[in-house]
Amino acid sequence: MTVRFQEMPAQQQKEIRMYGCTVEQMREAVEESLTYRFSGPVMYAMSMLSDAQEMVAHDMDGQVGLMLIEDQRQLLNRAKWIMSTYCMNRE
Repeated sequence: MTVRFQEMPAQQQKEIRMYGCTVEQMREAVEESLTYRFSGPVMYAMSMLSDAQEMVAHDMDGQVGLMLIEDQRQLLNRAKWIMSTYCMNRE
């Protein structure tokens, strides 16, 4: 079932603006990932950071669109969430 953004609870709207998906969706994606299963959460987060780095590298001519900037911001937020949820809580 698809729920329209405006009909979602405020917390889910905040998560989607911050991460591009809900925390529940992100947790499911992380825990089903082969990278997470075989290499752990740090490697999964590092992979996301590398993806964000590549996005920046492809904009070396300064013609980046606002959507790409938003994608980069959300990707960095997802990587930080993974590290704080799966790495920092275990220390």
